[in-house]
Amino acid sequence: MSKFSKRMKNLPPGQALIFYYGLAILFGAMALSLPIAAHGEPLSFLDALFTATSAQCVTGLIVVDTATKLTLFGQLVVLLLIQIGGLGITTFSVYLFFYLGVGVGIRDRWLVQETLLHSPVDSMRDLIRGVFLLTLLIEGAGTVLLAFAFVPEMGLIKGLYYALFHSVSAFCNAGFSLFSDSLVAYRSNPLVNLTIMGLIVLGGLGFLVMKEMIDLAKQRKGRRRMSLHSRLVLLTSGILIVGGAILIGLLEWPTSFSSLGAGESLWTALFQSVTARTAGFNTIDLNLLEVPTLFLMMFLMFVGASPGSCGGGIKTTSLALFIIVLYSRLKGNPHTNVNRRTLPEAAASKVMTLVMTALLFLALAVFALLAVQLHGLSASASRGVFLEYTFEAVSAFATVGLSLGATPKLVPLGKMLIILLMFVGRVGLLTVAFAMLYRSREDAVQYAEENIMIG
Repeated sequence: MSKFSKRMKNLPPGQALIFYYGLAILFGAMALSLPIAAHGEPLSFLDALFTATSAQCVTGLIVVDTATKLTLFGQLVVLLLIQIGGLGITTFSVYLFFYLGVGVGIRDRWLVQETLLHSPVDSMRDLIRGVFLLTLLIEGAGTVLLAFAFVPEMGLIKGLYYALFHSVSAFCNAGFSLFSDSLVAYRSNPLVNLTIMGLIVLGGLGFLVMKEMIDLAKQRKGRRRMSLHSRLVLLTSGILIVGGAILIGLLEWPTSFSSLGAGESLWTALFQSVTARTAGFNTIDLNLLEVPTLFLMMFLMFVGASPGSCGGGIKTTSLALFIIVLYSRLKGNPHTNVNRRTLPEAAASKVMTLVMTALLFLALAVFALLAVQLHGLSASASRGVFLEYTFEAVSAFATVGLSLGATPKLVPLGKMLIILLMFVGRVGLLTVAFAMLYRSREDAVQYAEENIMIG
């Protein structure tokens, strides 16, 4: 066994996950930089790297138009990266190991659990097969439904291809589209709206929640209690979707929605509430929206999808637990109780660490992006641009893909910052932090306590 193979085998799980994602992005960038991947001039390696990262990290931010610049080969590379990134590179590799009859180590099992479930599972083989089958069924159903809208307009072959591409992109919460204006042309089409929203929501719930819902639906006798995790995911997701749609509708009704009918306004508000948290499709020009609406969308993006799903963000359960823990602490309760269950102190500490670290990291990233993009400009000269780049940074970190038009303006260093944000957002902020701070274990030392004045 070579030294490289030994080093790879001994990598801690977090570092291994970073390596796998980085390797997939590198291969994707090399493929996209080939002359056959683009019309006209080939993509520069930086633009190819940006596109590959956006696809692998299921974000959807683009520096070149997927519909017009990329050839069929380039689009298929993007589609493959989206599918691999949506399910997780380790899930694909473990499935291949099972298929070839190769044993799977404890570290790889941990990586799959971290990618899909964030909880132990009994049969890894059954889990992987179930994930692939469920993905195939959902994306297949989405393709069939979208084909009813696209085939009559484009013909059989092109219509089916567009239906497949958008079905995979929506379920994996990627937001890549073969239409230059995303889905604006289908704003009032109920079939396209409902199908895309359904795929986005299912892809953002997480495989654990979907599996539990299927098991409950199959169970006829007796009454099985849904896990606290699934209940929190469904409740928080429902509140964010409905609440977001209502607020967007109320904020935009006098302005950007004034020229739309009641039906179009309803579809647009609901669609933007769903897509803002995870996917990155849009059915309206975001530059027409009011600043409070954009701020609301940044909040939805920051929260993101649910654990074990295709989406990014801090996750719905993190938001719910953060509020619950904060409420308990303000009441002076040393324990955090949720629906007749007590949250482990380690989980409470982890969620507080995650939210605070994400906010701090995002603030530093926005500062760095502004310093790179707006260096030398006064506040009056750069008026309004602050919102564009802040929105872009949040969208990249949450792997959403919505943009106010800042992406084409990015300088090379700005592109690299967005690449970093997308990568960290998909792999996981704490995973990256623990991997960077990993050291050999030593006995913890505890000294005498001393109080510090706070507040």
